[in-house]
Amino acid sequence: MNSETDSAPTDHVPTLPPDRGPRPPLEHEPAVRPSAAGSVPRHTGGSSAVPPTVRAASEWSWRLLLIAAGIFVLTLAIREVSEIVVPILIALLLTALLGPLTARLRRRLPAGPAAGITLVALLLVVSGALTLVGSQFSSGFSDLTSQVASGLEQIRDWVRTTFKITDSQFNGYFDELRNQVSKSGNLGDTASSIGLTATHFVAGLFIALFALFFFLYQGPRIFAWVVRLFPRVARDRVHSSGVIAWGQLSAFVRATLIVAAVDAIGIGVGAAILRVPFALPIGILVFLLAFIPIVGALLSGMVAVLLALVAHGPGVALIMLAVVIGVQQVESHVLQPFLLGKAVSVHPLAVILAIAAGSILAGIVGALVAVPFAAVLNAVGKHLLSDDSPTDITTELDEGGDSQGSPATA
Repeated sequence: MNSETDSAPTDHVPTLPPDRGPRPPLEHEPAVRPSAAGSVPRHTGGSSAVPPTVRAASEWSWRLLLIAAGIFVLTLAIREVSEIVVPILIALLLTALLGPLTARLRRRLPAGPAAGITLVALLLVVSGALTLVGSQFSSGFSDLTSQVASGLEQIRDWVRTTFKITDSQFNGYFDELRNQVSKSGNLGDTASSIGLTATHFVAGLFIALFALFFFLYQGPRIFAWVVRLFPRVARDRVHSSGVIAWGQLSAFVRATLIVAAVDAIGIGVGAAILRVPFALPIGILVFLLAFIPIVGALLSGMVAVLLALVAHGPGVALIMLAVVIGVQQVESHVLQPFLLGKAVSVHPLAVILAIAAGSILAGIVGALVAVPFAAVLNAVGKHLLSDDSPTDITTELDEGGDSQGSPATA
């Protein structure tokens, strides 16, 4: 009744139920998910032990440290070759100032004679101004010594009567001041430590004049050579950045020239009316120091007020101080917004911080180039961070060449 197939043993092969998706975990069974490699990871209790804000802060920190280290190394390298870098920077500022004159001369003359005539004209103007200052100083030095002696007596009497200071106290304060000055160090050693020697000055002067001539003569060719040093894919951006930087530098120098001329005329005429000694040298000093914003006006004004004080007493010094303050108010509220405000878009706080950083890093020269450097860095940074197309870059180059006298088209 039973067949062979019914009595023969057979292997039982279990059949799997149809695929209905992953089964839900049972109660008290840990829910784990297989990793990409097929293994089951351990339960760590969190996705990461470091919060995202701390991770982002650490990434920014080491990048900023690298940037700061690069800037520090670059500063040390520039200090080592400051005898070359400083004359080149001065030559660039003079090129931005004298570029329009050379461009006008090149309409009638070749490039070489036009640059040579511009350089000779600069030397004649500077030597003439120094000659006038020297002649006035030599002729009025004897009168100034007597005026200084009488002025110091007047100042001493005014301080003694105003602040109720006796002669012994005044002499004690004067001796203490003289001791502090003598302890501050030798002036010759200080000048030698910062490189202000006659040899360095003469060498820097020749480098600046030599560089100025070739910047005026072959400025476009030098700029094109610098652009070709960069990779081909970056040359368009480098070229347009150079045009924008040169436009900012030229606008700053020309606006500062007008402001310096107005300051020099105002303070110099005021000093001449008040019969302050060396009115012409005061005007020239004001003109030169006006290229250092804020700090230059303060220093030149102090010189004018001190000369008025030692020559004519506190009354004339107060009037001279009022003249200096009036001229500086006209500069800060009328000339600066209309001229420098349109030329360079740098916040006053950025100006003060740039001057402080420049003076700390490079002294007077650093304070001189701090503001134009900040203006150039601001404009070039905005340009590089923008998403301008090649057509926009070409438009910027054309506008820069027509209105700003860029090195690429000068």
